[in-house]
Amino acid sequence: MAGNSKRRGATRTAGSKKGALKGTGGHGRKALEGKGPTPKAEDRPNHKAYKAKRRAESEAAKRPQPRRTTPRDRTSGSLELVIGRNSVLEALRMGMAAERLSVFTRIDADDRVTEIVSLAVEHGLEVREVTKATLDAMGGGSPHQGVALEVPPYAYAEPEDLLDGRAPVRIVALDGIQDPRNLGAIMRSAAAFGATGVVIPERRAAGVTVAAWKVSAGAASRVPVARATNLTRAIEGYKKAGCFVVGLDADGDVEVGRSELLDGPLVIVTGAEGAGLSRLVREACDQIVSIPIAGDTESLNASVAASIALYEARKALG
Repeated sequence: MAGNSKRRGATRTAGSKKGALKGTGGHGRKALEGKGPTPKAEDRPNHKAYKAKRRAESEAAKRPQPRRTTPRDRTSGSLELVIGRNSVLEALRMGMAAERLSVFTRIDADDRVTEIVSLAVEHGLEVREVTKATLDAMGGGSPHQGVALEVPPYAYAEPEDLLDGRAPVRIVALDGIQDPRNLGAIMRSAAAFGATGVVIPERRAAGVTVAAWKVSAGAASRVPVARATNLTRAIEGYKKAGCFVVGLDADGDVEVGRSELLDGPLVIVTGAEGAGLSRLVREACDQIVSIPIAGDTESLNASVAASIALYEARKALG
């Protein structure tokens, strides 16, 4: 009868052969204590997956490693930003390749914002509404005016590409300009005075970044920027192609407005404020010209100097 402990065999005594002892499962658990989970196949030395992993690691170590980028080098696969209403509108008007447009959810829309959104939709871009905090983070603190356009990394031209285009050639070469805002301002002046393009060194120089785009007020989409592995060699190449090269320096041989080299194919070279032209670049110039300024002013900002030289070169064409 179920539950009747008095029937024969219902309980086991301590002295019986099959007493109330621990089962083998308990002994097995003790044996496994402290060993942890079974390692993955690729982590077991005697497994073929482990050997395959080691071979892959060895082959990867032999491959050339990618060059380490700096904060100024924005040529990776990640997207860049164009921010500010004028810059974004100009980029969209020029048909610049873009991925998506972010707009502040509570933006005070004006004609520019209306056109920006319309062009983005027309170009098939993703348009998303975001908070101000999101836009602030995207722009890294730069004024965005409620709009940000995500675009592929800037596609730099080759130095020789600037020789192909409208005549006469007008190229601005920047020697050691490290402030992207100066680069943006020079691009804006280059567009205003009909320059063919801008050439910059590949290293230790500002590139076409968010700040440069912003200051250029859209000129970055119209004026090509080339990167030269060696600026001096690029300048020598322009000379062989028939261009005159004038360098800007406070101690120039002649005032820029009186130079006789401004009415033909021309390269205007400007150096960083304070440092000026490097020795090799200076030696590559056909002429060093100066901009007359008041005696109590030490020097001009690089972008201002480049603008004045571009203006004088434009005048020389008549």
